[in-house]
Amino acid sequence: MSPPIPSFARDPDASTVHLPAGAWSTVLDGLCAQFAAINRAQWLDRIARGRVLDGQGVAITAHTPYREGLRIHYYREVVDELPIPFVETVLHVDEHLVVADKPHFLPVTPAGSFVEQSLLRRLIRRLDNPDLVPLHRIDRLTAGLVLFSANPASRAAYQALFRERRIDKRYEAWAPALPVLAFPLLHRSRIVAGEPFFRMQEIDGEPNSETRIEPIERGGDIWRYALHPVTGRKHQLRVHMAALGAPIVGDTLYPTLAEKADDDYQHPLKLLAHSLAFVDPLSGEPRRFESRLGF
Repeated sequence: MSPPIPSFARDPDASTVHLPAGAWSTVLDGLCAQFAAINRAQWLDRIARGRVLDGQGVAITAHTPYREGLRIHYYREVVDELPIPFVETVLHVDEHLVVADKPHFLPVTPAGSFVEQSLLRRLIRRLDNPDLVPLHRIDRLTAGLVLFSANPASRAAYQALFRERRIDKRYEAWAPALPVLAFPLLHRSRIVAGEPFFRMQEIDGEPNSETRIEPIERGGDIWRYALHPVTGRKHQLRVHMAALGAPIVGDTLYPTLAEKADDDYQHPLKLLAHSLAFVDPLSGEPRRFESRLGF
């Protein structure tokens, strides 16, 4: 009978490194050399708290000998990580799926200066399920629905819904009025990485992105729109609305990049992942989830 997989091996925050060839005497020395952004005191603190493990899940010590090829697992941490003062809502939990309403400003997965303050880490702790994996992503500044796989055995069936475009995704956004355009409007374009690296841009060429857009509330200079992304390019909805001359209210990236500043909790991006609808690949039953958040 195979031994159980250690929980750290399923933990999305447990990063793995295979030690390369080197003349270091201890694993600690090797880690300090390879990860210069993390000082020796931080590594010693993590080791003392059992946050650096070998391939068998055994905590190393400051004196563990260095060995080429040794597998080391360590936990990403951000010193003095600031809390995000908004709480997610769990809308649905079953054996296979978890559906959460993500607030603005909370990233879906650990990235950059956000580790514990991510939707994934919060849900793992809250539901005590290290097997949780997001089936799709929405921007940190976007609020609304995120669907998670809760069971590795059924994960591929639900991932296929997104890959094969068998899931209907509806977003809502507040953006400037577009009275001269005919709706519903299908906007198609080619989106590629821009400058700086975290921005996207439209260029000439074969379209690789598609969004259906329709107003659902008109009046004044700002309208409320329903946005249906057919494809899932990074920042697709934000790029498409800006290209039409109606950048989403609160957008600090498109059409122009604002000066870097702390998050303005009083003025979030007016973009909401409003609903998800699909035929369940296991039961064959139609399923629909709707956000309870608003602007």
